[in-house]
Amino acid sequence: MNGILDEVRLALHAVWTRRWVALAVAWAVCVLGWLFVAQIPSRYESRARVLVDMQSILPADLNGAPQAAQQTVDQVRQTLISAVNLQKVVRGTDLANTVANDRDVADRVSSLAQSIKIDSQQDNLFQITTTMSSPKLARDVTQKLIDIFVETNLAGDRSATSQSLAFLDKQLAQRQRQLADAEAKRADFQNRYLGGLPGTGSVSDRIGASRAQMAQVDGDLAAAQSGLAAVQGQMASTAQTVAGPGGTTGGPARARLAAIQGQLADARARGYTDNHPDVVALKSQLGAATAAARAEPAGTAGGATANPLYLSLQSLAADKQAQVAALRMRKAQLQGDLDQLNAKLAGDPEVAAEQGQIERDYEVLQDQYNQLLRQREQIALRGQAQTQTDAVRFSLIDPPTLASKPVAPNRMLLLSGVFVAGLGAGVAAAFALAKLRGTFTTVGALERATGMPVIGAIGEVVTRAQAEARAKRLKLFLGGTAALGVAYVLLLGVEVLQRGMAA
Repeated sequence: MNGILDEVRLALHAVWTRRWVALAVAWAVCVLGWLFVAQIPSRYESRARVLVDMQSILPADLNGAPQAAQQTVDQVRQTLISAVNLQKVVRGTDLANTVANDRDVADRVSSLAQSIKIDSQQDNLFQITTTMSSPKLARDVTQKLIDIFVETNLAGDRSATSQSLAFLDKQLAQRQRQLADAEAKRADFQNRYLGGLPGTGSVSDRIGASRAQMAQVDGDLAAAQSGLAAVQGQMASTAQTVAGPGGTTGGPARARLAAIQGQLADARARGYTDNHPDVVALKSQLGAATAAARAEPAGTAGGATANPLYLSLQSLAADKQAQVAALRMRKAQLQGDLDQLNAKLAGDPEVAAEQGQIERDYEVLQDQYNQLLRQREQIALRGQAQTQTDAVRFSLIDPPTLASKPVAPNRMLLLSGVFVAGLGAGVAAAFALAKLRGTFTTVGALERATGMPVIGAIGEVVTRAQAEARAKRLKLFLGGTAALGVAYVLLLGVEVLQRGMAA
């Protein structure tokens, strides 16, 4: 520990004995460093936040596919700092006083593009940051950028919408003429070749439709035949007559009453309610049949009457038979249509191929026309919305700010750094000079360096005149050191004053 303290004392003594060298080096480094810091131009920032609604107020299907966030940022950045816009900024601000020809304008535009930064904060909120040599110029450039963007954006939207509508109108008129020609060609072909054939569309389409109908009719016919067979089976196991009440045989009126009662019982067995039209009709007939049966004289005893259930099954079987007959007629008709169409297709295949081509061309033209019509309506609606909602689509959230202090360079930090570096350089220079000159300040240092014992040491004797001279030089040294500190403080004060004047 004592050795370390001795080394520190030796180093301090070496520096102190060469303090004038340290002071001179410190002054030289500080002056040169402060001059360099003074030459660095100040940079001021102006910030503004704007809301740019890139999607407008229309639904997503009228605006096309949504853009990615990075694509939106790039679009706004390219629009704002395009070369044309930056030229307008140069000529519309105080930068115009620094240019004399087009080359100067190009140079200013190139440097201005590096001084403008656009960041996306959230959704459609953007921050514009402009860095210039003066706070007023930075604010003017930012405001000019915003004004130019609003003007060119709105005018560009309207111009693009008008051009798009004009182009689509021209294409629609052309497609409409082509579609009319295709419709006339299609109608002429129908009249010449397919006028007597059943169905619509091409021959292949008509055959497909007929086959589908045939399959449906076959299914319905099979179900109807199955139902008829079931009813006939029930009829075979059901008696046609039953014994009458009291062993008497009823007349025709009573037979009709029994038949109607059987039909009514069968309808209720099927689940029909009293409001069903068939039940209502049967009840009406039942009332008339009941009155007729009462007026009819009674028959002889021991007779039989018709079975109501058998009569009901007989009526149901008649309905099933009629349904089966109708389905068979429909199947025969469809089979005839299929035979006619197959004969046409086999006898004249070129006509079918020509019709298929005509139908495909017509469908393609129809789809193109409908698509163009939808696009025109979307663009017209979007253009109307843009015209009526311009103030909503672009909003200035925070106006351009006027900087009160420069953002770069941090002169106070740089001045302090130069001051510390100057002091360090002075101390280092004095210590290095002491090491270069082989002198020994203590007896111990001499013994360690030579390896031989030192017999004695003679102290320095200072006269009064020498002491007064040394005191005077010490005052000069302290004055020079204090002057360096005062210069540092003054420079900091000047920096603070300049910031206040800029604000």
